[in-house]
Order: sequence, then C-alpha cells, then structure tokens
Amino acid sequence: MKLLSDANLGKTIEKIIGKIRKRKAENVEDNVRAEETSKVSIPEKIYIKALLIRSLEDIDIVKSEVKSGNIMIIRVGPLAEKNLEDVKRAVSELCEFTELIGGDIARLGEERVVVTPPFVKIWREKTATLEGETPTAS
Repeated sequence: MKLLSDANLGKTIEKIIGKIRKRKAENVEDNVRAEETSKVSIPEKIYIKALLIRSLEDIDIVKSEVKSGNIMIIRVGPLAEKNLEDVKRAVSELCEFTELIGGDIARLGEERVVVTPPFVKIWREKTATLEGETPTAS
C-alpha cells in the first residue's frame, strides 16, 4: 500500500531539504564545516552509486559512501511506503550531514535524492519558483 503519491513524496522531500538548508544557513559555523570537510579527501576514483533506502539504518551506508568521495543517488519510495515519518527523518539527517561536511543535496525527481561530497556541487537551473520552494536539480 502506497502512503503518498509520487508527486506528494517529491514535494515532501523538497520541503524538508529547503527547511534544513534555510535553518543551517543561519546556524552553521564555518569552523565546524571546515573540520568535517577536512575529513573528506578527493579519491582517485569517484563513483556514482544508487541505493534503495528501506530503513533508517541505510542512511549510514549513504554517509559512509559520501565520506569516501562517492556520489549517492538514493530512492526513498520503499521507505515512504512503510512510514512517511521515517522518510522525513532520513532526509533531514542527510541534509544535516551534507551541511556539516560541505557537500550538496537535492531532490532528483519524485522519490530520489542525490547527495554529493564537498568537492562536487549540484547545478540548479535558475527558474521562477513558487514562494517557499527551491529549484530542483535538472
């Protein structure tokens, strides 16, 4: 049984990412970011990896991969089918993690999120958006 339509899930993810970014932009100290960023080095090979998130424990895998310098594309649909609150927690935790390490995070479609290490930034198309929404990665 699906709890949300794909469109609603995408909007939920985007709202969480937007709120965390706004809050972190106001509160994150540069020295914490610099300390965490120094823990991520640019590896010889960088991989783009996809992962299906089925439980909150899978978030640790994403964090480990990003710290190793890999780009992660995660699909949260299966987790949303089980528990929407877990999706909110997972996306919030990933947002806070990427802010701490100086990485980047964006919604990619309706049920996917991309998370990058500090040396990779996500291009966002400059388009007119509705109030309170942020542009998504294209």
